[in-house]
Amino acid sequence: MPKTDVSGLTQLGAKVDAPASPEEAVLEKVPASHAGTDYVVRFTAPEFTSICPMTGQPDFAHIVIDYIPGDWLVESKSLKLYLHSFRNHGAFHEDCSIDIGKRLVDLLDPKWLRIGAYWYPRGGIPIDVFWQTGEPPEGVWIPDQGVAPYRGRG
Repeated sequence: MPKTDVSGLTQLGAKVDAPASPEEAVLEKVPASHAGTDYVVRFTAPEFTSICPMTGQPDFAHIVIDYIPGDWLVESKSLKLYLHSFRNHGAFHEDCSIDIGKRLVDLLDPKWLRIGAYWYPRGGIPIDVFWQTGEPPEGVWIPDQGVAPYRGRG
């Protein structure tokens, strides 16, 4: 069984303060050990928070990130810290969602990536944001993200 090379990581196993902003957050990657095998990696962040840039009020989302690795995997502690860095970051739902997806694509150069950001209602309207890099490779099982559309109390 191949062992993941973790040399060069700066956050894993160390005490790290939460980054003050997404721009300051350090996303790290490790080599994918299963070259030639297409599989889906899923990260779910059911308690994602950011700040409305207009009102300063908190916004909450359930974010699901699926990707098919190429040569790299995102190191999960660095991803958690990166997502946490949005907590005091003022940006619209669409900007947060797409920026996360594009930052991961820039870091990993995956074979495929999608992000589903299911934002909780503010002002009575939920906003869901979806983005992907293109069609997934043929023959790869891509499970449903498992987040039901918002129905309110009805």
